[in-house]
Amino acid sequence: MGYVARLTHSVTADDTGQRVTVRFRLPDGRFRDIVGVLESWHGDVLTLRRRDGSTAQVAAGDVVASKVVPGEPPRRRSATGPA
Repeated sequence: MGYVARLTHSVTADDTGQRVTVRFRLPDGRFRDIVGVLESWHGDVLTLRRRDGSTAQVAAGDVVASKVVPGEPPRRRSATGPA
């Protein structure tokens, strides 16, 4: 028996300000994932702020899976520190 992925969509407008991951369908049928802070959910449009500061908007109707995820992990120290 093969593995069957279960997609769940659990993010709501109440999760504004939380770090989330969202999988959505592109017009050509492929999928894309975005991880970022849910900045807003107005009408049927979600706005997420990525780690680099850029924003992305996704139509709620295109979302096939989503969930709240833990905050961004701390940056690792460089391996080229003082000897």
